Amino acid sequence: MLKNNTVFDCSLIELPKVKNRSGNITAIENDIHIPFSVNRIFYLYDIPGGEDRGAHAHIDCHQFLVAASGSFEVLLDDGNVKKTVMLNQPFRGLHIPPGIWASEINFSSGSICLVLASHKYDENDYLRDYNDYLKFRS
Repeated sequence: MLKNNTVFDCSLIELPKVKNRSGNITAIENDIHIPFSVNRIFYLYDIPGGEDRGAHAHIDCHQFLVAASGSFEVLLDDGNVKKTVMLNQPFRGLHIPPGIWASEINFSSGSICLVLASHKYDENDYLRDYNDYLKFRS
């Protein structure tokens, strides 16, 4: 449990991009390109333009978000400092360590948010109420 992480522990990571005249490819390898091993992958899609998702924190789970298509912003909050990060390139992602409140906002139409997570789904790992989150942080 890393409840003392701050928004400054979140990091944009540029992934390797192999260029080819017929298109590019980016591969992500556990503990090499991202600082954890992936145990769950999911993606958000068909989100109407301008809508928001997320708005929760994890107790133990690391996440890595990529705008596989389109763009969106991630509002990061550690209970003291807020920071907004734009994701709009499929070869750049955002590492969000445990203990950070994150909201994905301002989705462009047709965007896809790819999420790589360090843990399998566990509802007990989620903090979904902001007041509970602030109590967790204190």
